[in-house]
Amino acid sequence: MIPGAQPASFGPMATIQDVARSAGVSTATVSRVLSAPERVAEATRARVMAAVATLGYAPNVAAKTLRTLRTEKILVTVPDISNPFFSKVIRGVEEAAQAAGYSVLLGDTRHEADREELYGRMLRRKEADGLIFLGHRLPDSVVDLVESLGPRAPVVNGCEYSPDLRVSSAHIDNERAAAEAMEHLYGLGHVRVGVITGPLASPLSRDRLAGAQAAAAARGRTGELRVATGDFSIESGLEQADALLSGEAPPTAIFCFSDEMAMGALEAIRRRGLACPRDVSVVGFDDIRYAAHLDPPLTTVSQPMERIGHETVRLLLDVLSGAAHEARNVTLPHQLVVRASTGAP
Repeated sequence: MIPGAQPASFGPMATIQDVARSAGVSTATVSRVLSAPERVAEATRARVMAAVATLGYAPNVAAKTLRTLRTEKILVTVPDISNPFFSKVIRGVEEAAQAAGYSVLLGDTRHEADREELYGRMLRRKEADGLIFLGHRLPDSVVDLVESLGPRAPVVNGCEYSPDLRVSSAHIDNERAAAEAMEHLYGLGHVRVGVITGPLASPLSRDRLAGAQAAAAARGRTGELRVATGDFSIESGLEQADALLSGEAPPTAIFCFSDEMAMGALEAIRRRGLACPRDVSVVGFDDIRYAAHLDPPLTTVSQPMERIGHETVRLLLDVLSGAAHEARNVTLPHQLVVRASTGAP
């Protein structure tokens, strides 16, 4: 509600015609402001929303659902709701969805195919108008939907990218970002670098590994590159970093494919009586809210997490409005943020 505006508390319920008269616009414009605000001029949008607040207008969602077969809900599935990276993406989704008049249903799939399928069936039963999935695979029921509807399927991916999915996606260039992180370490003088990947079933992990390997090859350091596989968690970062450091000719720098694994790597370094970055430099990925407050503050690749959420909603709204005629892949900018966890060997 805008400051000073008071909703009507008594009398007949306001109608869309009342809002249109108060704002000096057509009922179609009011409807557009409430369903697709990004398509209405800011001044007009503000005038309509002021009238909505003053009159206390509430759309008849139940009647609209029956009339249009729309639920005004978006289903979002996340592979690990405890990961702070996803919390900011979800915040971006919810901001954009609410601005467009949609509610968000959230499902934590825990990387389990059965859970993914349960949420996929919700979409097939039309309990939501569209699906945004933040993992790397589609449940079978949704694969069938994409195959039958093509780009008209109301399904969008966030964070991952694979052309095999055949759906629109918002993500960063993970291969390039990983290569830049490796170049930073090589530029500091590191020769022996360890990499802790995420699960290689994920296109995201494979792209980052390809970038790391390309950077090593360009420097003639492929033979010194050590690769371990984690699962993005703190625990796997600790375990895999410890394994790398216990090997022969241990790395002087470790690049982790998530900030949480980098936190585990820092713990492994401390447990061995070593110091970061004096003995071992560490680079993470994502720039979650804790990264700048670790000891030492973490050098990491920053992703525009909330913007990824915004873009997935925009892509989905294009599908729902009939404006999408092909799958679109939006690549957003990333940034290498250099902090105190990296230094010369």
